[in-house]
Amino acid sequence: MLEDLANIYSTFANNAKGLSHEWLGLRISFPLISRVADQAKRRLVTTSEPVDKIEVGLVCLVSTSILAHLAVQAQSPQDYLDPHNAARAQVGVGALVWDDTVAATALNYAYQRAGDCSLVHSGNPNYGENLAMSTGSLSPAEAVKLWTDEQQYYDYNSNTCIGGVCGHYTQVVWANSVRLGCASVTCNSGGTFVICNYYPPGNVNGQRPY
Repeated sequence: MLEDLANIYSTFANNAKGLSHEWLGLRISFPLISRVADQAKRRLVTTSEPVDKIEVGLVCLVSTSILAHLAVQAQSPQDYLDPHNAARAQVGVGALVWDDTVAATALNYAYQRAGDCSLVHSGNPNYGENLAMSTGSLSPAEAVKLWTDEQQYYDYNSNTCIGGVCGHYTQVVWANSVRLGCASVTCNSGGTFVICNYYPPGNVNGQRPY
């Protein structure tokens, strides 16, 4: 039984090698699980304790280690909502609300980008989408600021971008987009990839954001 548990954790860790993910406020680091599995395998060779006692110890070790890591790096949906809604309030637009289904879609695509951390859009027509990346860490507030800083390039009278890109900003403040879901992954390179999805999608041709 202990060997089966150790093999399961090793397989899981190898499949997620070098990754961590954050979803619904939790950031999980898989190298941590790999270290726990390695420790378990070493104990298989060296220990003389009863098997049932070792099994309980392994489960407790894994659970305690994961929970401790989550406590250090936990980020809540509010960390994404607050900077979004602050920008929306500035122009008189109602607040976004968090949507778990939208967040799950964001997380699924974030996993696909973990290998290269590239700013390539998913092409999902059901959602608006903003992407950000950094070669190091990138908090939700920092990611959203990259998008809202484009406000300086948006001209409301002509409803166009002047002097720079502004489409990320207009999606943030798009009045008809009312639900938000975001996710981030630590890429194989050590960088961070952040995605926020919006429902219904904004940036509709011929319409103003608010």
